[in-house]
Amino acid sequence: MTARQGHLFIVGGREDREDDMEVLKRYVDLCGGPDARIAVLASASALLENVRKAYDQAFDQLQVHNRIWVPVTDRREACNDAYANQLAESDGVYITGGDQKRLLATVGGTPIENALRRALRERGACIGGTSAGASAMSEHMLAAGTSGLLPEKGAASLAAGLGFLRHVVIDQHFSERRRLGRLLSAIAQNPGLIGVGIDEDTALVIGADRSLEVLGSGAVTIIDGRHIRSSYLDAAMHERLEILNVALHLLPAGCSYRLASADGSPVSDSSVPEAVRDILWTMTSIDDENR
Repeated sequence: MTARQGHLFIVGGREDREDDMEVLKRYVDLCGGPDARIAVLASASALLENVRKAYDQAFDQLQVHNRIWVPVTDRREACNDAYANQLAESDGVYITGGDQKRLLATVGGTPIENALRRALRERGACIGGTSAGASAMSEHMLAAGTSGLLPEKGAASLAAGLGFLRHVVIDQHFSERRRLGRLLSAIAQNPGLIGVGIDEDTALVIGADRSLEVLGSGAVTIIDGRHIRSSYLDAAMHERLEILNVALHLLPAGCSYRLASADGSPVSDSSVPEAVRDILWTMTSIDDENR
């Protein structure tokens, strides 16, 4: 394992790629700076050239010239060992937006997915994902749903994600697209999960050193439904749900938490919300060779 700690860099979409670029600057910093080797994976998108142009321009402005474009668009390409090795040997991988179902149907269970895990585990890489790439980060992925203002039965459906976080489900474009009702619907159906909603141009950064920070122009909403009571089981499909005893935490940009000291020993801090502690401890271990 390298001295550098791995990070998950989870972006709610529409990160600034032209002006201050606070989110992308921090991503580059966690990869090791402008000289880092950064791979861009756009398997979630059907508009590859548009996506490539946008990120080429952004990384050019940030003086990141040691980058590669990994053109994986189908499962045959996702089984290409050369592409997988490019990802595994990178200091950072950035998974672009698009459709998270397309992303998992393309790379799920392939050498590409294994390479992402190797990069995190063996190189301490920064694995980033924006929009669809953000939703795919967790073990349970929000695959589809409606964006009604109130939670309804059947308003969200889940699928398997990449699994870098366990017992978590992530939604993106959260405040801008009014997705609180959708995420509450998902949690009512699956109360053992912790819901994480990330605003646009906002990043949730989770470190293998058990650290968490929020940066950008918005906030991260955390929904902990593990103690809830709801009408989900008795409700008809698309009926609005009664949900009681749900815990909601709002972490604006600038918030940070740490559960381990510099030497790796645990830090006891009762001010850290239970849901935040659990998110940090359920990040897939970079030492777990079997994941």
